[in-house]
Amino acid sequence: MTATATSTPADLLRQTLRRHAAGVAVLTVPGPAGFTATSFTSVSLEPALVSFYLSSTASTAAAVDAAGIFAAHILGEDQAGLARRFATSGTDRFAGTRWSPGPQGVPLLDDVPAWLTARPVLRQQVGDHLLVVGEVLDAGGAGDAAPLLHHGGAFGGFHRFAG
Repeated sequence: MTATATSTPADLLRQTLRRHAAGVAVLTVPGPAGFTATSFTSVSLEPALVSFYLSSTASTAAAVDAAGIFAAHILGEDQAGLARRFATSGTDRFAGTRWSPGPQGVPLLDDVPAWLTARPVLRQQVGDHLLVVGEVLDAGGAGDAAPLLHHGGAFGGFHRFAG
């Protein structure tokens, strides 16, 4: 990667972060509404806080901004199709997706390795994105599975090195 005289800071950021592998999550809110994110992360243990970012122009932005609860679903490496479905705008992302309503109607996706629900405690506009920080309420999941990762614009898996 070499910066050119015409590279904008946004281009440089995009080029750099394509080289950073990130875990893949699907975030859902009552409605139902949901989207795929690689920005989901822990914030604090005491209190137990998590966060994610969503483009302010995303089709789900209004539903996320209004939600009193959200669920974060950590995807396994065999769930790239689910990640693509929730990353595609203009479609019914829940069509063909197995899920059940959780507390306050938040969609809980079936067969994901891990999920948690959280109550938003901070919403902040940051640049062209909405930052949401939530306090963890509950968690569950289908168990251990290799994680789905996003790297270089594609989905892939993770394999441990021996030793």
